[in-house]
Amino acid sequence: MNAKGSAEKTKTSPSKPAYMVAIGASAGGLEAIESFFSAMPADSGLAFIVIQHLSPDYKSLMVELLSKRTPMKVQRAENGTLVRASCVYLIPPKHNLTIFHGKLVLTEQKSTHGLNLPIDIFFKSLALDQGDRAVGIILSGTGSDGVRGIRAIKEAGGMIMVQDDESARFDGMPRAAISTGFADCILAPEDMPEKLLAYSKHPYISMKDYPTQLLTDEDGLSRLFGLIRDKHKIDFSHYKMSTVTRRIERRMSVNQIKALRDYVRYLERNTREVSNLYRELLIGVTNFFRDPEAYTLLEKKWLPELLKNRSGQDVRFWVAGCSTGEEAYSLAILCLEYMERTDTRINIKIFATDVDNQAILKAGNGIYPESIAADIPAELRTRYFQSRDNNLQITRSIREMVVFAQHNLVKDPPFTNIDLVSCRNLLIYLQPVLQHKVLELFNFALNPHGILFLGSSETTGELAPYFEPLNHKWKIYRSKGVSRSLDVHHMVPGVAKINRPADTGSSYQQNIRQVHQEERVLNRFLNAVEGQYLPLTVIVNEQLEMLHIIGDSSSFFKLPSGKMERRITKLAVRDLEIPLATGLQKLFQKQTEIKYSRIPIRQNGNEILLRLRMLPIEGRKNQELLAAVFFETEKPAKTQGKKAVAYDVGKESQQRISDLEQELQFTKENLQATIEELETSNEELQATNEELLASNEELQSTNEELQSVNEELHTVNAEHQAKIMELTELNNDMENLLASTKIATIYLDENLEIRKFTPDFSDIFKLNNSDIGRTLDDIGDHILPKELLDAIDTVESISRPVETDMFIKDKSYLVRILPYEIGPTSYSGVICTLIDITQLKQVRKSLGRSEAWLEEVTALARVGGWEIDLETMETYWTDQVYKIHELPLDFDHNVEKGIQFYSDEDQPVIEAAVAKLLKTGEGFSLDLDFMTAKKNKRRVQVIGKADKVNDKISRVYGTIQDISEIARVRQDLEDSRAEVDKLSQTITKDKPSKKTSGKKPSNEK
Repeated sequence: MNAKGSAEKTKTSPSKPAYMVAIGASAGGLEAIESFFSAMPADSGLAFIVIQHLSPDYKSLMVELLSKRTPMKVQRAENGTLVRASCVYLIPPKHNLTIFHGKLVLTEQKSTHGLNLPIDIFFKSLALDQGDRAVGIILSGTGSDGVRGIRAIKEAGGMIMVQDDESARFDGMPRAAISTGFADCILAPEDMPEKLLAYSKHPYISMKDYPTQLLTDEDGLSRLFGLIRDKHKIDFSHYKMSTVTRRIERRMSVNQIKALRDYVRYLERNTREVSNLYRELLIGVTNFFRDPEAYTLLEKKWLPELLKNRSGQDVRFWVAGCSTGEEAYSLAILCLEYMERTDTRINIKIFATDVDNQAILKAGNGIYPESIAADIPAELRTRYFQSRDNNLQITRSIREMVVFAQHNLVKDPPFTNIDLVSCRNLLIYLQPVLQHKVLELFNFALNPHGILFLGSSETTGELAPYFEPLNHKWKIYRSKGVSRSLDVHHMVPGVAKINRPADTGSSYQQNIRQVHQEERVLNRFLNAVEGQYLPLTVIVNEQLEMLHIIGDSSSFFKLPSGKMERRITKLAVRDLEIPLATGLQKLFQKQTEIKYSRIPIRQNGNEILLRLRMLPIEGRKNQELLAAVFFETEKPAKTQGKKAVAYDVGKESQQRISDLEQELQFTKENLQATIEELETSNEELQATNEELLASNEELQSTNEELQSVNEELHTVNAEHQAKIMELTELNNDMENLLASTKIATIYLDENLEIRKFTPDFSDIFKLNNSDIGRTLDDIGDHILPKELLDAIDTVESISRPVETDMFIKDKSYLVRILPYEIGPTSYSGVICTLIDITQLKQVRKSLGRSEAWLEEVTALARVGGWEIDLETMETYWTDQVYKIHELPLDFDHNVEKGIQFYSDEDQPVIEAAVAKLLKTGEGFSLDLDFMTAKKNKRRVQVIGKADKVNDKISRVYGTIQDISEIARVRQDLEDSRAEVDKLSQTITKDKPSKKTSGKKPSNEK
């Protein structure tokens, strides 16, 4: 079936498309779109929706231009249009386009100043409506429109194709799309249709039972998961199989591989494909303030409750599965907004982790495409983002709040003392056993009353008793603080341990009770021995903060008024400040036990001697360094063990003072140098910064508007360029047509000024290009004849055409003068054409003379001609035939009626002759008796002939001649001949016999 037939079939029997292909393009996209559709067959079974950046001030010519490149039906999208297969739909200007249940929905673009992203809007809508039947294609354009849209299509299981930057006239959009890592194919536009059709017809794509195909090959899946684990250290075998197998099959479809074993062999040979599959399985899809309503709840209610009365304290957040960091930065912005709104200062640290190292690196840079502007309120965008090379970068103040790290949530230990955990849309990809383990980690990590923020499709499952739901719709929970211990069986890394059944129900609660019981036993033991065996003991960390006190501390510590302090040197009595600071500093530096003895302390007016023992507390790797300080009153008896150093207050104080002075001097020198540098530039920078902030807001807004206008104007320019090319071709065609017809033509405007004329007109009246723009009055009747000028004036005044013959410069011309029509009833100017008919008149005169001679000859000879039309069987007579039949010229005749004029005896003869002539082409010549319409008997001679082409009769014709006079003469001659013959016979009979007897007559010679 040819392309035209396919297009007609599509129009008459439209069907549901197998895939919906959304094509996004901007500046320079017209050429790419034309190349794509020129290579796309008309019967693909796909539907195409083209989204461009169109100017609202110019009419788009895309329908007319694209219709010439494809036999498919091309139309502008209308509200409620049902998308059909093998059809192309174009976005109209001033509108955004979405799709709902396979129908296109148009909405007017908002008139507010800002960045409009129609490609992102439609791509995201297509992903929601069509799922894995969506295909997104990004072609030439500037900016980053489409980046957020292809993320959504990828998350839904669709396919992404991007134009390679070498073939793109503007590579901004293609580069931004490629940088996401979501592009399945990077090709030139003309190569995309072949790849797209192969993908749509792949068995795994067309089969409805695709999940069962891979699940049956357990060995192949194990080898595949092993290849990924060996290279990227992640085991996907316990992710949800429905999602994993679907994405594996999609990669197989892209690479045109049908069997899993063949794909595994392909992975073994191609490590790059292993990485592509790894990224396919991760699919980190996120954006700023995802689900704005959920973030509004956090901002207005739950974050203020969490941060209230925490001024000066540490607050820790954990964003697990952070991908490229958008949600972590969103939380940081909300926290900074709260602190500015309440004029408080809280030390907020956000730990953002993900298993994908590339995503972590990108998140740390904090650089995102301009398209994120659609997700961020304008005031926040202005305050916390800076423009950088057509991108937006998070300000340093926000970046410093977030710490990004690569972290495997399943294998690596969790963070602790967390106030808020955000893990959105990660659990849905895990099997229940992994979901349970991850939630246990979160329960362990969260402080009592900490917040757990999950995705809208996720729940706490079996761990619901440990979390209080705050909002069911957006899955915001509060930790009940029931358990702060983690089941050690679930902390063992490795797949083998994960495979064992999770401890749930009563067994899980039993483990928790066991841990609590062990803690109570330890507390009971400490309470029992602290008064009898242990002296006053204080546990401190490396920051000299008191973490735990065992025994009565009232004699050695005091609580100062004002802000709460935890440093031991601030709480200890004055006599102990220097010994504690010096000893603990040495202990943490050398990690060895420190002992001081005979430290004089004034207590209740008396002086006592005190012994200090400072002992490092060993811990596991990466744990916080701790030390225990024992306070013992000096006894007369000798101390055993290591000899304590007698504490010399003066000497130690002098050493401490010297160390502090040296450190202070070094700090002062550095500070003085820094101050001198900063003071020289601070005032200038401060003034400049204020001006730049104001200018930056204006420039950023202006830049966005100019960028959008620039893309729209480039699209308009491309369409106009294509139209100009068409008009140039049409103009050339018209010039060549007029030149080939040899018709002299002149175009005059409404003021009868010369607009254009053909070379033939110039040859007649000797005009040149300098005469263009002159009026007929300027030229005068010495160049154009007055008769012609008057005719042009008449047409210009009455707006009706005039046609006449004129004799100009020894030649006859047919002159046609018509008004120049610009509308159904409106005119602007005149067109005048001159056709040389000199030779035609001579031929016509000669032909008239010949026709007159022919009429006279036929009249004298009384001969007429006839012809039979082989298609209609109608007969044609010359005037002489009517005269022979004595019929009027308007007589309605045919073959049957013509035969009826012959005698009854001759009718069968002529009828058989005509039938044979029509059938075989055999001619005839017959003399027949004839009765005219006026009942006059005549004798006629009828001749019939036939012409043949390739043995097929092409024409049947002949003559009819009145031979009545000839017949009478012929009859008279025959009668005369008969009388002569009779007379001759009589004479012969009367002569004497030649036989004689004997003698011969004398007179006989």
